[in-house]
Amino acid sequence: MVSLHSPRVETLSPYVPGEQAPGDGWIKLNTNENPYPPSPAVIKAIAAAAAEGLERYPDPQARHLRAAIAQYHGVPVEQVFAGNGSDEVLALAFCAFFQHGVQPLLMADVTYGFYEVYCRLFGIRCAQIAVDDGLRLDLDGFAALGAADAGIAGMVIANPNAPTGEFLPLERVQRLLEIQPRRLVLVDEAYIDFGGQSAIALVERYPNLLVVQTLSKSRALAGLRVGFAIGQAPLIDALERVKNSFNSYPLGHLAQAGAAAAFLDRAYFEETRQAVIGTRTLLCAHLRLMGFDVLPSQANFLFVRHPRFDARELAAGLKHAKILVRHFPRPRVEQFLRISVGSEDQAASLVRTLRAILQP
Repeated sequence: MVSLHSPRVETLSPYVPGEQAPGDGWIKLNTNENPYPPSPAVIKAIAAAAAEGLERYPDPQARHLRAAIAQYHGVPVEQVFAGNGSDEVLALAFCAFFQHGVQPLLMADVTYGFYEVYCRLFGIRCAQIAVDDGLRLDLDGFAALGAADAGIAGMVIANPNAPTGEFLPLERVQRLLEIQPRRLVLVDEAYIDFGGQSAIALVERYPNLLVVQTLSKSRALAGLRVGFAIGQAPLIDALERVKNSFNSYPLGHLAQAGAAAAFLDRAYFEETRQAVIGTRTLLCAHLRLMGFDVLPSQANFLFVRHPRFDARELAAGLKHAKILVRHFPRPRVEQFLRISVGSEDQAASLVRTLRAILQP
C-alpha cells in the first residue's frame, strides 16, 4: 500500500510520556506532578470564568494572564508570551529560533527528551554535549562547539536539568549567553521554583536569552496546560508570529483565568513549594540510608540508583506495589530511577516499599 505520510513522518520517534495509573489506589511518582491541589483561588477563578463567555473565543493575546505573569516577575508585559503548556512554547521556540540550515543546536546528551523530538520534527540538526561522569553539564564542551567556525543554531538547557536535577547558577548561564551572542540560548526552567534563581534576572542584559517556565509543577496545574516564556520584545514578537501562523487561540478561557489566579495567591504557592522541598530533603536522607546514590537535586524529583539492585527490577517491584516511578532505558542512565517528590505520606509509603524490596 502506498504511504500517504509526508516523508518526515516516517523518521519521527515521538516523545513517550510517563505511564498513567491504571486505576485507583496508586501512588504516582513518575511524572513530577505536584502532590497538592492548586490554590483554592484558582478553582474559584475557573468556576467564575465557566459561568459566562464559553460561547466566545478566548483572548488570543492572553492579556490578563500575561499581565499577571509580568507583575509577578517584574518585567514589562511585552516581554511575556503565554502558550498551551511549556511543551508548546518550546516547540514554537524551536521553530522560531533554531532552524539555521546545517548549523546544530547544542544540548546535553542527558536532558529532557522532547528536545531531540523537536529537532527531528523541525529538521534541526542537534549536537549533544556529553555530561560528565557525575551527569553534570559540561560547559567547556558547549563553549568549544559554540566557538567553532561553522557556527551553531543556538543552545537549549533545562535548568534544573531533567532528569538529573542539576542546577546551573546564573554566572554559568551567563557564560553560555556570551559564547554566541547572535544565537538564542533557551533556558527551560520547568522546575526552577524548587531551587535556584531564575535566569529571568538576566533578560534585560541579554537579548539572546529566552526563559521558559510552566505552571504544571510548582503551581499544581498540569491538567490545565499553561506555560510561558520571558525574553526581550523581539523574541516575543517572533513567538507570536509562529503561534499565529499555527493556532491563534492556544489557551482556553478557563485556562487563562485559572493561571492568572495562581500568580496572585503567593501564600499558598509558598506553602506548597516549601512542603515539596522539605519532603525532598527527608526522602533524599532515607534513600541514602538505604544505600542509594542520590544526585543533588533542585527540582521536585530525585535521580537515584542502587549499586546492588537493577533499576528496571526496582521499578517493576514498586509497580507491583502500585507505586509508579520513571525508568529511562537509555545509555548512561539505565541504572537510574527518577522519583517525583510526593506528599509526606506518599514518600513514607515509597520508603517502606523499597525497604521491603531491598531486604526480602
